[in-house]
Amino acid sequence: MRIAIAGGGLGGLTLARILHLHGIDAVVYEREANPSARSQGGMLDLHPESGQRALAEAGLSVRFQAEARPEGEEHRILDPAGRVLVHHMPTPGSFSGRPEIDRSALRDLLLDSLPLGTVRWQHRLVAATPRSGEGFGLEFEGARRVDCDVLIGADGARSVVRRLLTDAPLSYVATLVELSISDADRRHPAIAELVGPGNLWSIGVNQILAAQRLGDGTIRVGISLRAEDRTVDAYRSKGALLDLFDGWDPSLIALIEAGDSGPTPRVVEATPTGTRWANQPGITLIGDAAHLMPPVGEGANQAMLDAAELATELAANPADPDSAIRAYEEAMYARIHPIAERSARIQAMMLSPTAADDIVRFFTRRPAKPTPAEPTSDEALCGPAEMTRFSEPNA
Repeated sequence: MRIAIAGGGLGGLTLARILHLHGIDAVVYEREANPSARSQGGMLDLHPESGQRALAEAGLSVRFQAEARPEGEEHRILDPAGRVLVHHMPTPGSFSGRPEIDRSALRDLLLDSLPLGTVRWQHRLVAATPRSGEGFGLEFEGARRVDCDVLIGADGARSVVRRLLTDAPLSYVATLVELSISDADRRHPAIAELVGPGNLWSIGVNQILAAQRLGDGTIRVGISLRAEDRTVDAYRSKGALLDLFDGWDPSLIALIEAGDSGPTPRVVEATPTGTRWANQPGITLIGDAAHLMPPVGEGANQAMLDAAELATELAANPADPDSAIRAYEEAMYARIHPIAERSARIQAMMLSPTAADDIVRFFTRRPAKPTPAEPTSDEALCGPAEMTRFSEPNA
């Protein structure tokens, strides 16, 4: 059984790792030239029930704790005048919550756990075609071709593999503009102190100015704006961004001014809530390829859990991968639907005129028995932590 995994992100690598532990070989085809070809973004918080569970099944919990930064859970929420609305302080050194880890560190952890040659770098998938009989032919940039028996799309927002299963459209839900401040402790100590060891948010009307500290001392700045008719090119200069935040406290404006280079704007997109497809033999999707959601806390975690659940099904049914895929897909649809609905609600709330009041309520209330439609304050916390992680670009 020749298994091809399109995409070497967190989901694809987790899948390859767990399959390897079960004695099942898979090849990961990744478009990047090498592991350090591109920045992997900021940090993310791994949830016990999803991301951490997947790492446990991958046998990497100890490595994760060695790389994670529990102090990164500290979170400050300010208003545009610089007044503190919420200051969440994690228990020092505790891994009981949702400890933060740099995306680059997590990816390296997964890469190091795989046999040499599992990941084929510089393989940008451009087409996948069903073969007569069974299996798929894969064509990569540069006219390279391979065949496989099972194809798993872990190739992100603009998945090539998804096109074989569904024509679900992507909707534009927000704009994210990023900047980076290197060596902040030495070069910009006031900014470093303002951001602290974790995440900072300043919430205005229909816009958020956020920052987070990475393990190497870099501060990543992210500006979240509502989807609108203006093109992302309108946000490629610091001057345009400063105009958006005219009148905000100078300590917050400094986050934009201190950026090492020009801003990088990105379109944030999502697939429709409840996206499904007709099951087809030998092919399925995980992560953003399957269920692209607004970046409010679940994307990477659910991708890794998808990988763990699919690997478990394939290991339990090695002679019948089609049954394994059917079982995985039905369970994934049921799990993802309420999560995607909640993510859409949180995204809309966070870029609304009343976002500050709504988010403060999220952090301060303590419902006794939460339901999927009524997230706890801890679930709300996944929004800030994930929104500022600056996930892999949808573009």
